[in-house]
Amino acid sequence: MKKLITVVFLSVVLLAGFAFPVYGTSRDLKFNEAGQFKIVQFTDVHYVKGDPKSDGALECIREVLRFEKPDLVIFTGDVSCCAPALEGMRDVVEIVSQAGVPFYVCFGNHDREYDATNEQLYDMIRTLPSNLHPDRNGGPVPDIDLCVRNDDGSPAFVLYCIDSHSYKWDTDEYEWITGEQIDSYRTRSAHYTALNGGTPVPSLAFFHIPIPEYALAAGDQDADLVGTRMEKCYCPKHNSGFFSAMKECEDVRAVFVGHDHDNDYCVMWQGIMLAYGRFSGGGTTYGHLSNGARVILLNENGAMDTWVRLRDGRRLNPLRLDCAGTTGKFVQLD
Repeated sequence: MKKLITVVFLSVVLLAGFAFPVYGTSRDLKFNEAGQFKIVQFTDVHYVKGDPKSDGALECIREVLRFEKPDLVIFTGDVSCCAPALEGMRDVVEIVSQAGVPFYVCFGNHDREYDATNEQLYDMIRTLPSNLHPDRNGGPVPDIDLCVRNDDGSPAFVLYCIDSHSYKWDTDEYEWITGEQIDSYRTRSAHYTALNGGTPVPSLAFFHIPIPEYALAAGDQDADLVGTRMEKCYCPKHNSGFFSAMKECEDVRAVFVGHDHDNDYCVMWQGIMLAYGRFSGGGTTYGHLSNGARVILLNENGAMDTWVRLRDGRRLNPLRLDCAGTTGKFVQLD
């Protein structure tokens, strides 16, 4: 409730005419001179400090950064998967930090399993240059939104970074995005819609564990699906309604998750693209796909291109989605 009140207060203040802050950094997230903004999503690094099997994961991050030169990096969970977790997390994210690329880390179900809590990991990350993590003020890990802005400062794209949690009550059943989080998302979405004259701002959502609609979409033979599907969707059994909220708010055009290492597909479901990142880890966990990352290229004209970049430089399955429209279709690119 405290977090919800804070969000409502922020929205009231901002609607009164103040600019929405870029959390955690003085660097603006803006399109380049070509009218583009590039995001790289790394997921499921499963780094184990001191294990040579993790070398391939660190090399993957370095190589993808070299190939793509992104404007932003978002990690979608399961980054450091062994004690000492704080040192392991630092080893991974410092590669991005030292490259001077703004970054944010969404946690997965495994990050907190070792000798550090998510809150401790979060606070350590905040000490590194180029991080986009706001002060949590002693509370739990927050959900945040980042804006890619037009030249006049207005939001062109909103990026919702959300905690999809871990396991329910110490069982092997996955938790879900909570009602409080969904209420907070609705408040922030309404704020951006109001700033945009009543028109929803095209938005993307990033988190670790897929929502149940991923399983529904992948099982629909009429749904457009491009990419690799080599395992079932390991989603929560309970559907908390986040997809329905996104539909009602009419702003989120695409969702990006990790968690399932042998999936990297994109599938359209009721007008929203549900996408997996590409497994970025090394040999410390299961996986049959060559490691890499998902790349998301935002354009000032409202188009979004996405593809998989492998560690060896190959590019796979480039797609384009018209985020400014409502066609609910993507097209494959050459």
